[in-house]
Amino acid sequence: MLAAARARLRRLEPSAAADALATDDLSVLVDIRPAAQRAAEGEIPDALVVERNVLEWRFDPTSDARLPIATSDDLQVIVICSEGYTSSLAADALRQLGLRRATDVVGGYQAWAAAGLPVRPGAAAR
Repeated sequence: MLAAARARLRRLEPSAAADALATDDLSVLVDIRPAAQRAAEGEIPDALVVERNVLEWRFDPTSDARLPIATSDDLQVIVICSEGYTSSLAADALRQLGLRRATDVVGGYQAWAAAGLPVRPGAAAR
């Protein structure tokens, strides 16, 4: 299932994801990790937090419960989890909703932090 999902995505290395966020007004980084994991591992400044269990209905452009940003099929939702597994499945689910540019970050938060990209301590470390 994971391999099939990834075959449908154009996954981004952390630096490419950061570049997309800096240059594409229709890109958003969405952190789907649960609160406890963000508290333990750390957070990404400016990432939109939408936990995995509500992702589809918050980004479905046809949903009455969608986020204000979720109005266009052209939105590039870049999903990030801890290590890049759950995010692949989540990004593929968003593609199935019609968000054709949905993708994820290879290696997840762990790779993002290891690449020296902006992070801040989670609540557990403060």
